[in-house]
Amino acid sequence: MPTQVRIFAMPKSLGETLSASSSTPLPVSSQENKSERPASPEIRSRVPIMETILEKPKDGGITFAHQDSLPKLPIPELEQTCKKYLTALRPLQGHREHADTKYAVQEFLKKDGPELQKKLQEYAVGKTSYIEQFWYDSYLNYDNPVVLNLNPFFLLEDDPTPARNNQVTRAASLVVSALEFVRAVRREELPPDQVKGTPLDMYQYSRLFGTARVPTDNGCQIEQDPDSKHIVVLCHGQFYWFDVLDDNSDLIMSERDISINLQTIIDDASQTPIQEAAKGALGILSTENRKTWSGLRDVLTKEEGSNNADCLGIVDSALFMLCLDYTEPATAPALCQNMLCGTNDVVKGVQIGTCINRWYDKLQIIVCKNGSAGINFEHTGVDGHTVLRFASDLYTDTILRFARTINGQAPSLWKTASPDPSKRDPESFGEVTTTPHKLDWDMSPELNIAVRFAETRLADLISQNEFECLDFSAYGKNYIISAGFSPDAFVQMAFQAAYYGLYGRVECTYEPSMTKTFLHGRTEAIRTVSEDSVNFVQTFWADNPAEEKVEALRKACQHHVNVTKECSKGRGCDRHLYALFCVWQRYLDDENSRETSSMGYSSPLENGSEQGSVVGSPGKESVLSSNGESRGHQRSGSTNSRCQEQVPHLFADNGWDKLNNTILSTSNCGNPSLRQFGFGPTSGGGFGIGYIIKDEGINICVSSKHRQTKRFVDTLESYLLEIRRILRITNRKSTSSKQTRAREIDPDKPRSSHHRPKTRGRMITADSLRSQVARSTGTRSPTEESLMMSEDDELGGYGFFDAGMLLQALKARGEALDQGQQTASERAAANARRREIGKKLRLVEY
Repeated sequence: MPTQVRIFAMPKSLGETLSASSSTPLPVSSQENKSERPASPEIRSRVPIMETILEKPKDGGITFAHQDSLPKLPIPELEQTCKKYLTALRPLQGHREHADTKYAVQEFLKKDGPELQKKLQEYAVGKTSYIEQFWYDSYLNYDNPVVLNLNPFFLLEDDPTPARNNQVTRAASLVVSALEFVRAVRREELPPDQVKGTPLDMYQYSRLFGTARVPTDNGCQIEQDPDSKHIVVLCHGQFYWFDVLDDNSDLIMSERDISINLQTIIDDASQTPIQEAAKGALGILSTENRKTWSGLRDVLTKEEGSNNADCLGIVDSALFMLCLDYTEPATAPALCQNMLCGTNDVVKGVQIGTCINRWYDKLQIIVCKNGSAGINFEHTGVDGHTVLRFASDLYTDTILRFARTINGQAPSLWKTASPDPSKRDPESFGEVTTTPHKLDWDMSPELNIAVRFAETRLADLISQNEFECLDFSAYGKNYIISAGFSPDAFVQMAFQAAYYGLYGRVECTYEPSMTKTFLHGRTEAIRTVSEDSVNFVQTFWADNPAEEKVEALRKACQHHVNVTKECSKGRGCDRHLYALFCVWQRYLDDENSRETSSMGYSSPLENGSEQGSVVGSPGKESVLSSNGESRGHQRSGSTNSRCQEQVPHLFADNGWDKLNNTILSTSNCGNPSLRQFGFGPTSGGGFGIGYIIKDEGINICVSSKHRQTKRFVDTLESYLLEIRRILRITNRKSTSSKQTRAREIDPDKPRSSHHRPKTRGRMITADSLRSQVARSTGTRSPTEESLMMSEDDELGGYGFFDAGMLLQALKARGEALDQGQQTASERAAANARRREIGKKLRLVEY
């Protein structure tokens, strides 16, 4: 099916880039290119291009109105970056190891560092961001399955109207709200994001819909149909599609129309026994290793006369996927697993879990049979903050639309709304297909076997991970702020204290900081572990006065706040060093390609690598072998020795591997519209921790590869309760986490006797109760009170020991594709042909 695509491909070699930069600065952006995609989605024969798309605001558009005024992400000073690098590593290393790292940094500053910094500055000329292309490459060259490794999830709160919490009603409502969001983005009516009045970059919203991650022999590429107007529905592993927008991005179906379509799809899908449908559930192939998946796409499209290529085109170009599950997970951990990777349920040797009802290369809205809903998203082009805005507006619009059925004057999220489809002339919709069609795949024996083995491998992967949730309701942001702490820093120290209390050591911890105040900004890495945080956890778990514990916590939290501010300004160390590493790697590749006369880049590890952070730093290629020996890219011939000689000291040092082996991968992303947010662990021995800090609670989802996840969550809950008890002891003035303005007027305020009868009775306050206790038991210090009130919950004393390092690899660059343009006649012919794809269903009454 001819489909317009936008491909974000691999850049030119560094040598070509630098030579071009030295003569003529690169343009800030190039003209948007579109190409006609042939029947087979695997189009690899064109010349790779480096493309940056300009967000030109439409007349009257507001979404991209601030793009031209956003500053570029600054390249930090090399000396400052190295200083922060050493600061981040100091609490994670022993004295001898840190001395080696300091020597490596000094040598890097003397030799390779300044040259690489200069090359990076030259490379960045004319670019929107010095890190952007390196960032995309790290995701797109990732070979392992994206499920559990890269894609995060959001779990939405239930619809506040209980009657609407059934699958069809909830799904139809969410679809309509999602389409209104799509319309607002395309018409540039979506108000831009802001933080304290500062506008944020909105570029990622243009990559959210009609986008697919498509595997090729040389890494993945992102394809987009900017004019997509249909959705694909997955039910019992079977695929259905229908149009939902016209050419102006106006809705052509009401919520009731969509409900009828969805019920029709559910009824049709249920006619095929789930055991039979599971055998042909092609969505399971999107969970395969990326190179394997690329080969299977070739299998899907190689047979002449097969309609598989057309079916793939429909799926790839859809606005988003809607997954209708037949299960009803009963617990929060089960719901989180369902949204992240699906359920693993084998009956009589056949997989019938919801893991077969997914397509992980696209944005997915998932709705369970009981109406529980969530979002799973492909992470390459968008960060959590962008999808959070989508999820929040989705949830809010469903409520407001229901409110407008009660009161027509209720407000709307959108500047303008689609005309009521029920009042429009059907001819005004244009060439659309509103009746659902089922995609019938031609299943060859080879594909049947591929589906079988993809499912068994996914079942292994799901079985290797576990999930636990903590819906902590004792207190939240309000209490933490009233106690004088930053909520995020407070929760981060809770993770440190819980881990230390359970294992007696600290480990490398990662938290992303948003850098969207810059043009095409993504994230910077906050390194939570510091000398102050180590001092706090050791102080907390030792026999120390309560006042000393609180003071240590304040110092650790303040340090975290300072680091976060620096990172949000683009002044962290991780992204800068990663860009320098990529510049060195590309420069080395260019040198080797000139020596060997070979073109393109090859993956240094054919069998995949340890996964990178799902919401954080992409994997960085280690330049150490397992025995600590320096190495370069594993290439044939004499180039290996040359590579080894050229490894910069900083990247050959153990500290580089330690900082990029994340044990606690954390991310704070959410608001009241979400119940949970999470992702898989980013290392074999680590935890993946997604958390949402609400006014009166903290929601935490923890994943690991069966590393005492429940025990870690229990320890975390115990710490949160214990630290509140200690804070109450040391801060007698803070009597309640929920004190309101009405409470503030009570104490010691003179009252007029003319308007109210004399107050009778004695006012009962926390202070009066304490004085009573003091009189009856004698005056005690806060520490004595702490000892009397506490139980022996301390879990420290295990001592410190070094964690084994997992070597991580960054995949090298692959070739990508050029793009052409599609004519109006070709689009018309493609649209006419598109209407015949799939079996047309007969609508049911709903």
